[in-house]
Amino acid sequence: MSTSAKIDLDRLTPREIVAQLDKYIVGQEEAKRSVAIALRNRMRRQKLSEEMRDEVAPKNIIMIGPTGVGKTEIARRLSRLCGAPFVKVEASKYTEVGYVGRDVESMVRDLVAVAVGMVKAELQEEVRTEAEQRTEEALLDLLLPGINKKEPARSDRPEAQPGQPLPTALEAPGASVTETPAASSTREKFRRLLREGELDDKVVEISTTKSNFPAIEIFSGTNFEAMDVNIGSLGNLGSIFGGRKKRKKTSIRQAREILLAEEMDKLIDMDRVTELAISRVEQMGIIFLDEIDKIAAKENRSGIDVSREGVQRDILPIVEGSKVNTKYGMVDTSHILFIAAGAFHMSKPSDLIPELQGRFPLRVELKALTSEDFVKILTQPRNALIKQYVELLRTESVELVFTDDAIRALSDIATEVNSRTENIGARRLHTVLELLLEDVSFSASELSGQTITVTEEYVGERLNDIVEDQDLTRFIL
Repeated sequence: MSTSAKIDLDRLTPREIVAQLDKYIVGQEEAKRSVAIALRNRMRRQKLSEEMRDEVAPKNIIMIGPTGVGKTEIARRLSRLCGAPFVKVEASKYTEVGYVGRDVESMVRDLVAVAVGMVKAELQEEVRTEAEQRTEEALLDLLLPGINKKEPARSDRPEAQPGQPLPTALEAPGASVTETPAASSTREKFRRLLREGELDDKVVEISTTKSNFPAIEIFSGTNFEAMDVNIGSLGNLGSIFGGRKKRKKTSIRQAREILLAEEMDKLIDMDRVTELAISRVEQMGIIFLDEIDKIAAKENRSGIDVSREGVQRDILPIVEGSKVNTKYGMVDTSHILFIAAGAFHMSKPSDLIPELQGRFPLRVELKALTSEDFVKILTQPRNALIKQYVELLRTESVELVFTDDAIRALSDIATEVNSRTENIGARRLHTVLELLLEDVSFSASELSGQTITVTEEYVGERLNDIVEDQDLTRFIL
């Protein structure tokens, strides 16, 4: 776990975690409290003795509620809050071993891949300053090839071997490389121009590493999902199939980005990245298992229900705690936090097999959103929908203003449509707002400099006819 993650967890109490979630998610206090306690318990576990720490199992959670009420958003915001690796998977895309579908262990492999990316990005930031210095020197070498190098004395130059060219100053062993005063002055002048961006459009030729060899993995199980060992990491096999240097002409601006990325990769230790990533997955990883209700078997266990129960039994060892082989090494899933979610319209949590139920001791019911909730969703969160549309149109110099009555009318319409058709929760607001602002968005470039006020009357003109027409509602909203 990174230092920043530790500081955040030590600082955030359950009450403060809920307050952070409130900035983005309206309502659902019970669900927020449950995930806040689960996260705080993970921090408390880190402070226990090693012997006791291994005995404390994560308190996995099942969220029960209709779509669009914030189940996924709660889990995603929680992971961002503490810097934990997070993946969302749909239980319905897995199938029982022996059937066509994804292997359940792939969820752990995906989580490890996310963690590796997170840790690598963090370590790259630590070496960015040194990498930028190296990149600058490399760019100066490209701009001033050989101008800063002094040929070694004749006595320093080794004898050429038969059939071989005479080594250059850079290749000659023991050759002293120095800068002349004039060359040093020229280099510093170009360094200043480079830093001021005066040379950004100048074209240079750089060498980049090009790999023509795709990420091939070796079977370690019974299907393609179990292919785990990247052949590129097996000794020199990678250099046989890829890793060739390619000459490429590009601007200084683009060359700086390419060379900086390569320098940062050189400066970080991938073994350390892998070690930290696996540790972070095992201690702080979160897997959001959506649509868990889709694999809940009914009482009449026949046909497809047999396969559903099979998927549950395949998922069970992962949730209970097992060793999963990934291309980065073995990962223990015993302390990964699993948050399952489902609408449970056609089934109920008790339809899950008893063993899986026992691994999700906490159950939280999320309530359907009301018109009042929609008003808050449109205006209060940091990523509120109205704020998003205002900022989008502001890029075209169009000022968008919503009256309170207009917001109330939008919320009432979204609630009414949800009650008449499929209830998709807050996602209905996206549909309604997009239709409401279709003309403004289409003509924004022609409305530059104007202020558009969205009133209750404007909402009525654009949406009332569609809402009242049942057939149009089904197809448009």
